[in-house]
Amino acid sequence: MLEFLDLKETPTAHERDLEQAIIDRLEDFLLEMGKGLCFVARQKRMTLEGDHFFVDLVFYNRLLRCFVLVDLKLGKLTHQDLGQIQMYVNYFDRFHGAEHEAPTIGIVLCSEKNDAMVKITLPEDNEQILAASYQMYLPTEDELRAELTRERDEAERVLAVNADDNSEDP
Repeated sequence: MLEFLDLKETPTAHERDLEQAIIDRLEDFLLEMGKGLCFVARQKRMTLEGDHFFVDLVFYNRLLRCFVLVDLKLGKLTHQDLGQIQMYVNYFDRFHGAEHEAPTIGIVLCSEKNDAMVKITLPEDNEQILAASYQMYLPTEDELRAELTRERDEAERVLAVNADDNSEDP
């Protein structure tokens, strides 16, 4: 929940506005993300054969003993976004991580996440790349009710499909 940033949801918003708001309220963002995070860099440049790439935010988690890379996306998550964060994670593991450190974690924070696309794009044994959606403001009571109904309907559908599959087995 990024309500503490006090940003307005507008069609003209840019990722750099979101990034700047996070930097301005870094303490609140770190507390929202969990324990142990230490700020390392913003727009950390990586150069591969003359091409420059930039990780939006770089943290180090002293409890997990690993780098945590955050890539910010305003719109819907794409497979290209997951490929990009995978490249960033690989780069950090190979050029910044020490032997005693755990593998780098990459997080894509987006306003719209597609769970099926994440599941298909990333390897089944993936433990390093995460995609999470953020909300700028807490939903209204009606929005929460609608989301809970949608989630319940989806869970019931999955249970019904699994029950049908199990009943067909000899």
